Amino acid sequence: MIAFLKKQWIFVVSLIVLCGVILFLFMQALTPQKDLKIYSPADVNPELADSTIWHISRHHTIAPFAFTNQNGKIVTNKDYEGKIYVADFFFTTCPTICPIMADNMEWLQDKITDMPDVMLLSHSVTPDIDSVPVLRAYADRKGAIDGKWNLVTGKKEDIYYIARKSYLAVKTTRSSDLYNMVHTENFVLVDKKGRIRGFYDGTNLDAEKEDGTKNVKQLLEDIKWLREHGD
Repeated sequence: MIAFLKKQWIFVVSLIVLCGVILFLFMQALTPQKDLKIYSPADVNPELADSTIWHISRHHTIAPFAFTNQNGKIVTNKDYEGKIYVADFFFTTCPTICPIMADNMEWLQDKITDMPDVMLLSHSVTPDIDSVPVLRAYADRKGAIDGKWNLVTGKKEDIYYIARKSYLAVKTTRSSDLYNMVHTENFVLVDKKGRIRGFYDGTNLDAEKEDGTKNVKQLLEDIKWLREHGD
């Protein structure tokens, strides 16, 4: 009798464990798994990319670059190699969206301070005005941490070129004029392989938008996901 009960007990426990495993697998199958798209020019609004690259649908990465930061140091793509980073485009005299974007970038910087593999990169779209001293003063006002958040200036054509042909983040007033640029509120998430993994509204910290545009808090969550999952 005891032996029979012992066998029944083993059967009941085994059945419970099996049901638990089946339930877990079922819930896993029903739960959408998070993934971050790898963006190419063919995936974005044509207004945001130069027409010469609209046909590219795979293997798009950020081109090599060299700009001067708020300390007068040359910053290149090598400084961001193997890093996750967020890029944007601004100018220090902008009275509208830039102050909000800078505040949200400062908020993001505070959240990634202890993440050595995550950086920020802000490009001036008025490099003739935003000299090194001007950027230094602006960086101080916004609390930019040297080595974590670079605010850069350089040749106008180089900045506009990379904005349109690499980051796919800005518009031009005329489609034929690469260097007549209107910057946008876009924050661009770039992974450790130099690939674009998302676009976010840099003026929107946490509000939900009807068009599905991601906000800055969602950007932080995607950064954390990238750190954990890599590809």
